[in-house]
Amino acid sequence: MKKRLLGLLACGALLVVCVFAYYRFSIQRPIGSGPAGPSVPTRAFEKSLSERPVLLLGFGDSVTAGFGASKGHSYFDRLVRNPEHEFPEMRGASLSTAFPNLRATNLALSGSTSLQHVKIQDAKLEREAEEVLGIVVLTTGGNDIIHNYGKTPPREGAMYGATFEQAKPWIANFETRLETILLNFQRTFPGGCHVFLANIYDPTDGVGDADKAGLPAWKDCTAILAAYNKLIERSAEKHSFVHLVNIHAEFLGHGIHSTQFWRKNYRSADPHYWYHMNLEDPNDRGYDALRRLFLIEIAKVFAPAEPK
Repeated sequence: MKKRLLGLLACGALLVVCVFAYYRFSIQRPIGSGPAGPSVPTRAFEKSLSERPVLLLGFGDSVTAGFGASKGHSYFDRLVRNPEHEFPEMRGASLSTAFPNLRATNLALSGSTSLQHVKIQDAKLEREAEEVLGIVVLTTGGNDIIHNYGKTPPREGAMYGATFEQAKPWIANFETRLETILLNFQRTFPGGCHVFLANIYDPTDGVGDADKAGLPAWKDCTAILAAYNKLIERSAEKHSFVHLVNIHAEFLGHGIHSTQFWRKNYRSADPHYWYHMNLEDPNDRGYDALRRLFLIEIAKVFAPAEPK
C-alpha cells in the first residue's frame, strides 16, 4: 500500500513538473523590463550633424506606424525625441538633437502591404525643396507574407499558406515594387535622401512553426521570408542612398521560442518576448530595440567612426 502511495505521489509530482515545463517553455512569453537591443554610439547625436532642413519621413506598414506601442514609445517617435523616463544611456540620442532643423512626418499605415505602398506614395508624397535633406525610415513586405493569416486562399499581397513555387512570381513582383518605392523617394527629395530600409523579422525565431502561435501550419514560410529578405538586402547593396537595417538578425531569439534555452537562437542575456499580442508587431521593448537599430545605421551614415 505504501509503495503504491509513493508511486502515485511520484506520478503526481512528475505531472506537475511536466505541466510547469510546458507552461514555462511553450506558453509563457515573459516580456522582461528595461532597455532592449544593442548599445548605440550616443555621442554621435550629441552635436549637430547637419544644419540643413531635414524631413524625417516614416513610411510603410504598422511597424513604422507604431501599432501596439504605448504613447511616445514607437520606434519612429523615439527617433524624433526621447520619451519621458528615457533610459539613462539613451538620453539625448534623438534626431531632434542631431538635426536642429528637423521636421517629422509619418505616413506609415497599419495593415498595409507593399502593393499599397506604391499607391500611397503616388497619393501623398510631394516633391520637397532642393534644400531639404530626406531621412526615410521604411518597413515593407511583412504584411505581404503574413496576411491573411491563412483565412483566405493565398494570393499576392496576402500569401500566407502559399508554396514557394506559387509565391515565386509574387516575390519577383515585390522586387520590382521595392525598386519603384525607393526611386520614388529620390524624386521626392531632389536635394538628396537616405533611406533606412528594414528587413523582415521572424516571430518564430527561425523555426517556422507559426502554428505554435495559433496560426495554420505553413511549410514554406521560412523560405518565402528568406527570399523577401534577400531582395531587401540586394536593394540596399544596389543603391548607395539605401541602408539596410537588419532587424531580422536582432529579433531572432525574442519570438515565440524566447524561453527555450535549447534553441540555436536563444538569447541568454535577454530571453524575453519582443512582440505585441498580435504576433506581427513589436511591444515597447521591441520598439526600443528597433529605435536603436535605426540609430546605429543613421550614425554610420552621418557620423562615421574614425579609423583606429
